[in-house]
Amino acid sequence: MASPTITPQTGTSESERLLPLYHVVLLDDDEHTYDYVVEMLGALFFLPLETAYQHAVEVDTRGRTIVITCELPQAEFARDQIHGYGADPRMATSKGSMKAVIQPVQPGSG
Repeated sequence: MASPTITPQTGTSESERLLPLYHVVLLDDDEHTYDYVVEMLGALFFLPLETAYQHAVEVDTRGRTIVITCELPQAEFARDQIHGYGADPRMATSKGSMKAVIQPVQPGSG
């Protein structure tokens, strides 16, 4: 079994640098308010108010927004946190949490 190659400048192994990353993508719906999105993103991801608001605008106008990019276990946890956040108490039509999906980051997509 070959041992990983260590890069002297950073102290990271080649295998550490090549771990795939995943986007957690929040999907738009008509059952949650901007206030809900801002509150949820602040509570779950500790996003500042302005950043969370920008995500709320993007998910509303584009239908989706990337809320975090990380390795798969953290992405799955983040998605599950979104799915478990609950309904928006500000809207009677809100029956549950927002939806989110995990998508692999494409190499070279920066």
